[in-house]
Amino acid sequence: MDVRAADVFADVAAVLGPKKETSSNCFCLSYRIGSTENQALRGPERFERVRGLCAEDPPPGVLAYDGAEPVGWAAIHPRADTTFATNRRIPHVEGHEDPWSLWCVRVRPGHRKQGISHQLVAGAVEFARVNGATVVEAYPVDNRGEKVDLTMAYVGTRALFERAGFEYVMDTTSVLNGFTRVLMRYTT
Repeated sequence: MDVRAADVFADVAAVLGPKKETSSNCFCLSYRIGSTENQALRGPERFERVRGLCAEDPPPGVLAYDGAEPVGWAAIHPRADTTFATNRRIPHVEGHEDPWSLWCVRVRPGHRKQGISHQLVAGAVEFARVNGATVVEAYPVDNRGEKVDLTMAYVGTRALFERAGFEYVMDTTSVLNGFTRVLMRYTT
């Protein structure tokens, strides 16, 4: 398994994109851009916005590859460039002015239960470190071993991030699928 920068739009679209370009699914934009722009973008405009993000330096995240096939995605970017910068439910923690946020981990159907999420988290942390991050934050649910609805599992679990060396900082007031999201940090 190889994890590398998500700078190839076609590969990002293969993991995150809808089957039809007219669809207006998330495409991992909901925390990356402001809600006004996110709600206004429809169909092909969403594709073009993500294509533009893939061309930026740094791109919007990392992809996991099984050979040449993209099989997983992790969204990671400086918190200041995301909606987490102003999110009241997931507070800014004093002491680290420029953390990076890791907020979405997705593995394609047919490739799950193979440890790819763990590799994506490790690859995302390394990507952030190489791009100057000293701290990476994640905001997973603390599900205490209970099942998380697959549509909400993109944030990851506390256990996933603990296994990757992240440390619990605090509970947040954000709740997803009935579970409290926690703020966790990794010092690179």
